[in-house]
Amino acid sequence: MKLGFYPDVVNENVTRIVASTVVVLGVITILFPNLVVLGLLLLGFLLRLSYGPKWEPFAFFTSRYLVPWLGISFVPSAGPPKRFAQLIGFSFSLTAIVLFLNGFFLSYQIVLATLVFFASLESFLGWCAGCFMFGLLMKAGIIPEEVCERCNNLNFNK
Repeated sequence: MKLGFYPDVVNENVTRIVASTVVVLGVITILFPNLVVLGLLLLGFLLRLSYGPKWEPFAFFTSRYLVPWLGISFVPSAGPPKRFAQLIGFSFSLTAIVLFLNGFFLSYQIVLATLVFFASLESFLGWCAGCFMFGLLMKAGIIPEEVCERCNNLNFNK
């Protein structure tokens, strides 16, 4: 497996469950400022950004064990927009850590609250703000056409 591999098709249900962990960790860190939990958020986004659910522990556990055990169906979703959303989450987490380390506690809590809000939309409603932005960037021509073609030509019968 090479660095930077992200699957073309991901399970929307796994994505929503993993987003709920972002919500829980984010709320814990807002209420109880903690560099370790902030680091876990950042690491989770970094690992999911790089490999999808392959190496991030909760995403791996959810996709391999929790979803099959609960009998939750595979709902295909395009991977590239989800990866873009992971990049945004990584950026918010990194910003929160920088603000926290520099003593800007209210600012770091606002950044985390924003992350929690959008992760909640993904988790509870299935609406991905990063995916929405990805679509707008494709329409604007900022995302290359070959990425757009890959999204449009996915085999969702996996």
